Amino acid sequence: MSKRRLILILATTTALGVLALAAARARDVPKVATGFVANVLCSETFVSGFDPERVFAETMQAMPGTGLITWAMDYKVDRVQKDVAVTLLGLGRSHAVYREGLGCYLDRGRAAADIALPTDKPQPALLPDIAGPSVVMPVNAQLAAALDRAFAEPAEAPYHHTKAVVVVKDGRIVAERYADNVGIDTPIFGFSATKSVISALTGVLVRQGKLAPYSPAPIAAWQTQGDPRRAITVDQLLRHTAGLALGSSLSASLGAAFEPVNRMKYIEDDKAAYAESIGLETTPGTTWNYHDGNTIILSQLIRDAVGGKPAAVLRFARTELFDPLGMRNVTLEFDASGTPEGSTQMLAPARSWARFGMLYLNDGVVEGKRVLPEGWVNYSASATSGGWVGYGAGFWTNLGDSYGANYRVEHGWPRDAFFAKGTIGQYVIVIPSEHLVIARFGRSPNWPLNADGVSRLVSDVVAAIGSKAQLARGD
Repeated sequence: MSKRRLILILATTTALGVLALAAARARDVPKVATGFVANVLCSETFVSGFDPERVFAETMQAMPGTGLITWAMDYKVDRVQKDVAVTLLGLGRSHAVYREGLGCYLDRGRAAADIALPTDKPQPALLPDIAGPSVVMPVNAQLAAALDRAFAEPAEAPYHHTKAVVVVKDGRIVAERYADNVGIDTPIFGFSATKSVISALTGVLVRQGKLAPYSPAPIAAWQTQGDPRRAITVDQLLRHTAGLALGSSLSASLGAAFEPVNRMKYIEDDKAAYAESIGLETTPGTTWNYHDGNTIILSQLIRDAVGGKPAAVLRFARTELFDPLGMRNVTLEFDASGTPEGSTQMLAPARSWARFGMLYLNDGVVEGKRVLPEGWVNYSASATSGGWVGYGAGFWTNLGDSYGANYRVEHGWPRDAFFAKGTIGQYVIVIPSEHLVIARFGRSPNWPLNADGVSRLVSDVVAAIGSKAQLARGD
């Protein structure tokens, strides 16, 4: 066989393989798209208490390209059965089911794992009360103006759709505001801000000696002799440098439906098993690639470390994190197999999200009790090599010299800020130098940059109550 003919055969085979892969992924698109919508509609209808029509409209507006399919998507919300069914041109049906205390999961025909809710009463919070039962009005006119701007809508898209802003300074709420359909106790979808909660729970297990960040992750599927995935560490999963070939989770758009990670999220019943079955695209530790599979695997590690039962995960999260911080009305959702869907699926009131941020202002210590290991906060905020958006270990960060960090600093963020971030507008921002936490939630597009108005909010708040503002007033 001639060299030229061999090259042609190889090229043709490769092209056919690429086309076959593209066709397979294209077949997944209807289920991925309807799965995402069903999940959000179910959670925000039956957990948050929002109007599904408004949820659908605002979510689709915030995601570029979805206007191409919105007209073809049909959803039905059954308030009696408490479930949601979504189809795209009558295809790719997705069914999300609500369970009391557990939120929603995608039902693909497999019987969901039975989860017994913990019956023990919540323990008294160690973190002191940060506000009374009423909405806290801004402490000064400049801060009030900052919230006015955060909730004001531009004359034309992209819109902010701000749902809640809570500002905590020196351990007390100094301003908060909510949209008309949101209140102090309304659970709000965190999307990928949930990843930072999984990072915290991982930290608790490190403190307890049950996990070690720089040791190989104890994943049974990777233990075959010669499997290069045996080298993947907990640190690499936290930093998204594990190298698994799952695509990317950075884009909230129609195009993201083609990413294999979204097959994991919206089609597979056992998401961790699917993620753990995927081979390497890059050598562990060499390349930054943010995707939900890393955090799903961490969620499985947490489940395994606390005994393997879904109920044990809930008890662990409440006992070790939520209760000490006084985080109430929190819903952590699970997949059908009983593993927490820790990449995106936690809902909590904005005040509870703010309390979570407060844990990171004092090296993970609450009223003398160490929740996170010593140094874990600095570790979480330390920059990951190659993380161009500015990413640490489960948190986004302004430390380091990444494009994202420098961009945010140029637009008014303090250099030491780090934050939990969920797609389309969810933030829990920690600014240690100002002893400040800003929790902001909405339904805003990721692109163009600053379309959500958060950079302006941060710079406004720091100007209104930051250390320089206090010195200027002579405080």
